[in-house]
Amino acid sequence: MSSAPADPTAELPASVDEVYSFLGPSGTFTEAALAQVPEARGKHWRAVNNVGEALADVVAGRSVAAMIAIENSIEGGVSVAQDALATIPGLRIVGEYLVPVNFVLVARPGTTLADVHTVNAHPVAYAQCHQWLDAHLPAHGHLPASSNVAAAASLFEGSTADAAIAPPGIVDHHDVTVLAENIGDNPNAVTRFVLVSTSRSVPEPTGADKTSLIAELPDDRPGSLLDLLEQFSTRGINLSLIESRPIGDALGRYRFVIDADGHIHDERVADALLGLRRFSPSVIFLGSYPRADGVRVAFDQRYRDDVFTEARAWLETLVDDAGAGSASHG
Repeated sequence: MSSAPADPTAELPASVDEVYSFLGPSGTFTEAALAQVPEARGKHWRAVNNVGEALADVVAGRSVAAMIAIENSIEGGVSVAQDALATIPGLRIVGEYLVPVNFVLVARPGTTLADVHTVNAHPVAYAQCHQWLDAHLPAHGHLPASSNVAAAASLFEGSTADAAIAPPGIVDHHDVTVLAENIGDNPNAVTRFVLVSTSRSVPEPTGADKTSLIAELPDDRPGSLLDLLEQFSTRGINLSLIESRPIGDALGRYRFVIDADGHIHDERVADALLGLRRFSPSVIFLGSYPRADGVRVAFDQRYRDDVFTEARAWLETLVDDAGAGSASHG
């Protein structure tokens, strides 16, 4: 694995299939997620400043794929990533990866906890540590950072912050003093990352798959969301994520970010997508890919593939019989 360049504008290799973008600088949880991708090992990793830049790399062809955070177990969906996937055309999720998350509070050498009045932190990390901060630094102020590693780096770049929230491995990258360890509010916190590309190929089903999509409601009326959810419930499909995001063109207009258990090649999932497409004015298919946890999808056997294919074959016989009957009376 080559190290990510400190400067995102650093010269890139001639072959774009050697480049993967991630939220930098080196040492972030996003980099840890990218390290789980076999295809990315030994390739060039490009550090960027935010989700928009990472996805712009993919769309412009500067990178073959980008790793972005999409959900965490404390705060839920990452809205900036969800909105980007909803508004940037042509993107597909080709894999998901889980990274356990914990944090340390670091400062410049010589700083003590009593000296800390302002903390630099990525907003998501800050939200996951607020209980510890409120208990130990009740009067502190918060300066937002573009990443957890950038928060620590800023301490040596003229930041007015006295301390920063960072990953435990930050000591391998910067000469900081660790003021406190394990400051996350939940020791079991996990962030889910997705690898995004413009590839149109869909990974083969494994039986432990997830399908991601975004759908809009056709109108703001009682029962509209229920109609959307019934496209899945009537086909025995569990939703592991459903979050609303405002479309932004008017009050009461929402799109829904959905993760459904199963693969688009599964008959029940394909049939649900057809029903959703008839119902919704806009459906964005983001991809079907293996679940990071490898847990096989459990579902009612009434919705197994052969039930759908048998029903379709039965319908075809009815149509054929009706056609034969019409011919005999012609």
